[in-house]
Amino acid sequence: MNFKTVTREYEGYLEDRKSRFLAHLVPYERFDERLEELRREHRKANHVVTAHRRLLDDGRVEESGKDDGEPAGTSGMPTLRVLQGADLINCAVLVVRYFGGTKLGGGGLARAYSGAAQDAIGHAKLVPFRKIVSRTVSADFAASSDLERRIEALGVTVVARDYTEAGVELTVEGPEEVLAAL
Repeated sequence: MNFKTVTREYEGYLEDRKSRFLAHLVPYERFDERLEELRREHRKANHVVTAHRRLLDDGRVEESGKDDGEPAGTSGMPTLRVLQGADLINCAVLVVRYFGGTKLGGGGLARAYSGAAQDAIGHAKLVPFRKIVSRTVSADFAASSDLERRIEALGVTVVARDYTEAGVELTVEGPEEVLAAL
């Protein structure tokens, strides 16, 4: 599957019958931190609904949608379905809701939450997802400079460099398909 992701936060907005829905699309690494920040920033908000998707090391996709006090199935799951429909991975949507005084009903809530998420995705610069992995490679001292040049040419990051009696061991990090060529 050709997943997409984001590298920074994007925002979206929807208003329905005076209820305001503020959506935040963030990289998964920022999910927990951003949720805490939004709860502090928006103390008077009624709900902060979340949905996320991330790729696990074994290739499975972990995903969830949390309703945060809204009626079951009316907010978290519709928001998650937006992430699924956009083929997004390793990112999350957090939607802050300020209640406007008029109940929207189950269908209205689902449309509002998913609409706010779609607005955030519409503003986002989506990039192709590339799984980043680590690998250890080694070479004797004579071949180490050649290995370093190959690594630099591939645009891979050297995380650790350990010298041994036999040569050098490099721990490198980069996209899975690039490291396969190393």
